[in-house]
Amino acid sequence: SASVLAAGPAPAGRRLFAEILLEAVAKIDAEAELPQYHSKTATDRLKTPLAPNPDGPAFGQRKVALYATCFVDYNEPDTAVAAAKVLALQGVEVKLVYPECCGMPQLEAGDLKDVAGRAERVAKVFSPLIDEGYDVVALTASCGLMMKFEWPLMEPENPAVVALSAATKDICEYVVELQKTFGLADGLTPVAGGVTLHHACHARAQNMGAKSAEMLRLIPDTRVELVERCSGHGGTFGVMTATHHVANKVGRPTARQVAQKETETLCSDCPLACKHLGQLLSAETRADAHAAPRQAHPIEILASAYAL
Repeated sequence: SASVLAAGPAPAGRRLFAEILLEAVAKIDAEAELPQYHSKTATDRLKTPLAPNPDGPAFGQRKVALYATCFVDYNEPDTAVAAAKVLALQGVEVKLVYPECCGMPQLEAGDLKDVAGRAERVAKVFSPLIDEGYDVVALTASCGLMMKFEWPLMEPENPAVVALSAATKDICEYVVELQKTFGLADGLTPVAGGVTLHHACHARAQNMGAKSAEMLRLIPDTRVELVERCSGHGGTFGVMTATHHVANKVGRPTARQVAQKETETLCSDCPLACKHLGQLLSAETRADAHAAPRQAHPIEILASAYAL
């Protein structure tokens, strides 16, 4: 219910020494839950491309270059593996590509020259793949927004940047497109307990509709709830000592909305938004209330429904 959440920080006793040190040195709030670093990255896990399913509905008709993104490659490699498995099951030829960061942190810091350089270099890597017929699929909404919209605004005369923008889709947007064009492979099973999808700001800014919700509603007999409100995270804004309390203040109404749905899984187009909302729910859920939902990327939910 809406009363699940309460204002106020977690007790100081929960703080670990390392977190207090981070707060003192890096000005990262000790209460902010940081993403886990994986030494075995998505690039490591997908060095050998998965063989496309010859019985998949899109076999021989689609090829995808997955843009790993910094966050997925180093912090959530399971998202890339799930995406590759889902696409391969549909018969899609998939390869993981990660030239470098899309530059959104630099954009938010106002370093446009740095961002333009990244756009040019990344587009140059993808250009021959696009010429070979590969679609480009981004695994996080912020990076998809950069490639689709921000880069061509900054580099409108660069044909490689413009071509990359036209070729780029969000992962959930792409799966919905596959379903509408070819249908999806059989084998989807219900997700117990239902799913609440947080429609992240960077996904909404792409003007494509709630494609993650549309994709999840392809899973049979599964309740999918949609929450369209800012999580409050906003990149470093969500973790720095000076602004973490504001991120929590903005995120609590959204978390209350998630709590009202009483589903067992929370997912978002933005993994950091999902983590932020999950922390608000986990830290402030009463023992007698509905348990805080588990967290996952929407494509991981679809992979799970396929038993992948």
